[in-house]
Amino acid sequence: MRFYTHSLLIVLLSFTLISCSEQESRDYDTIIRGGMVYDGSGEKAYQADIALIGDRIAEIGDLSGAKAANDIDATGMAVSPGFINMLSWAPTNLMYDGRSKGDIYQGVTLEVFGEGSSMGPVNDKMIADFEASNQEYGLKNNWRTLGGYLDHMEEKGISPN
Repeated sequence: MRFYTHSLLIVLLSFTLISCSEQESRDYDTIIRGGMVYDGSGEKAYQADIALIGDRIAEIGDLSGAKAANDIDATGMAVSPGFINMLSWAPTNLMYDGRSKGDIYQGVTLEVFGEGSSMGPVNDKMIADFEASNQEYGLKNNWRTLGGYLDHMEEKGISPN
């Protein structure tokens, strides 16, 4: 996962929590310090530090004594779980640019698509139509099923889920 600092700092809090007993002696990959945590529960926001190991949240709380390879000052910023775009029209756009910066900068971390059309299953005519309409971008359809499309995108590498 990439973390972007922007006027509103958005961090994924949807990962599984890893317990750790001694914050003072624990080293983390990243600590996001002093942000207002909106945890998605509907409860009031609270100020806290968030420690990450790899792409997982290791601890949330007062981590003032903890060390990390990367420190991010989130003072005065919001830290929240990623948002879900329930009606995404991004399946082809993600093929052009898997970074999905327009959505990621707005905090969207999960794209749900398939409304009106789907990337699979597809037949020969659908493949030819897709490739013809995306010829200028050099996009090729090398899958037949939705699962094949998702495998293709995972291999390509994209930012959102």
